Amino acid sequence: MSLPPKYDPHAHEADVYRAWTEAGAFRPSAEAGDRETFTIVIPPPNVTGVLHMGHALNGTIQDIVIRFQRMLGKDALWLPGTDHAGIATQAVVERKILDEEGKTRQEIGRDELIRRVWEWKELHGNRIFEQFKRLGASCDWSRTAFTLDEDLSRAVRESFCRLWDKGLVYRGARLVNWDCVLGTAVSDDEVEMKSMKGKLYYLRYPVEGTDRALVVATTRPETMLGDTGVAVHPEDERYGDLVGKFCVLPFVGRRIPIVADDSVDPEFGTGAVKVTPGHDPADYERGSRHGLEVLTILEKDGTMSENTGPFAGMSREKARKEVVKRMEELGLLEKTENHVHNVPLSDRSKTPIEPLISEQWFVRMEPLAGPAIEAVRSGALVLKPARWAKVYLDWLENVQDWCISRQLWWGHRIPVWYDEDGVPVASREDLEIGSPHPKTGKPIVSQDEDVLDTWASSWLWPFATLGWPEKSDDLARFYPTQFLSTGRDIIYLWVARMVMAGYELLDELPMEERCPFATCYVHANVLDAKGRRMSKSLGNGIDPIEMIDSYGADAVRFSLILLTREGQ
Repeated sequence: MSLPPKYDPHAHEADVYRAWTEAGAFRPSAEAGDRETFTIVIPPPNVTGVLHMGHALNGTIQDIVIRFQRMLGKDALWLPGTDHAGIATQAVVERKILDEEGKTRQEIGRDELIRRVWEWKELHGNRIFEQFKRLGASCDWSRTAFTLDEDLSRAVRESFCRLWDKGLVYRGARLVNWDCVLGTAVSDDEVEMKSMKGKLYYLRYPVEGTDRALVVATTRPETMLGDTGVAVHPEDERYGDLVGKFCVLPFVGRRIPIVADDSVDPEFGTGAVKVTPGHDPADYERGSRHGLEVLTILEKDGTMSENTGPFAGMSREKARKEVVKRMEELGLLEKTENHVHNVPLSDRSKTPIEPLISEQWFVRMEPLAGPAIEAVRSGALVLKPARWAKVYLDWLENVQDWCISRQLWWGHRIPVWYDEDGVPVASREDLEIGSPHPKTGKPIVSQDEDVLDTWASSWLWPFATLGWPEKSDDLARFYPTQFLSTGRDIIYLWVARMVMAGYELLDELPMEERCPFATCYVHANVLDAKGRRMSKSLGNGIDPIEMIDSYGADAVRFSLILLTREGQ
């Protein structure tokens, strides 16, 4: 027998992987025994996804860990699955329907759109699994989960109803990130900041009863129509004598107070800041501190609202031009400068995000944060490298309520129903229209139209995939898990929330067994030759499948691990 001069991975990798799979090498034993268990749940990639270098790195790390634990003789489970990725998946299918049929989701209706998305998912949703197999990932593929599976849907409803019963879920009007094209609130991780060239407009606001005017600088002059205050720094001597007085908003005539606020940067612009609480997060906080009125000047489609008088119905862009024109005619446009600034864009529609007040569902997070903080402080959860513990703790110690509703159709529909008077009730089971409301006895007339934020299902991932809320054998055997590997960008969006969910919802377990994983490894970013993170928006990514086609899976895996420290 003669050996070829050089090893050809393509001649062997597929056959070896097939042999492993057929032998059941990736499955834990069928029944519980004396062996110690070791569990990893894969961070579920979006069902829309294809393998990128971040997936390849994280998959390789997890595969090394799980294979090593098998070699130590442990009963090891690496559980795979995908996330339904509400806004991302719906956007893909909506775009496809619009391109091919010229129809919007409103024209085809909710039921038909959902049917089309499921159809798309069945055709395309499993391709990332095949790519993970090319990488050599030793998952137990027989346990593949999906966040909209029936079992996971039951877990989502159970979690919502438990939080509802404790008064931890509420509906209220708050400032949210709003995508005017997709017509939904979006989470912070679905917003990308892009540096753009624009203009900085200096506007003069006359001070009531004086011949003075405060000059404010803004990139969005159209939002002056929603101003309800002007803020200056309390130690800024230029404006000390004006605090407590009022400006009169040009051509609107509204009296708005001049307030002193520590958050104002006296070095930016003129040191005087217009305050628009209804359309800016920082202004919302300033307005709350000073009791300023909150006005809504933008509709959810991005046009100016009826509160803006003659500008009502205009697009944001047209209103901006018209406001500047009016200010110039009144002699109240001090100057205009070229200005480069960061603009928040929806990562799906690529259009500017509008912060606006909207009725949404929220989870009260402060009561859930305490045990998750203690988990890290006590050592029940260890983040590696250790510096990431500070990121985790900083977020939890300053946690804000979580907006969990999305104005989409693809996802877990919020399990709340209303009677004819609009009285809500949460239910683990569907309530039939016309059936009596469990509390009021009046007929049920509708279910809430919104769906839950994608993270409101994936925060249950470590235990819902093992059978919770049932007291399943898998849950008893494989929970808590021992290891999680993930990226730094979802430490608070996912990692911290999973820990909170474990402590809050697994109340049948003792506290020391509720934390969903013992170790969270925050892996490095994959960087390009210029030290930039690889991303679609930069167009600097490398397709790991192309690399595997050229060099084989082992070479790609080894290279990624060898370079891991570079990105830390």
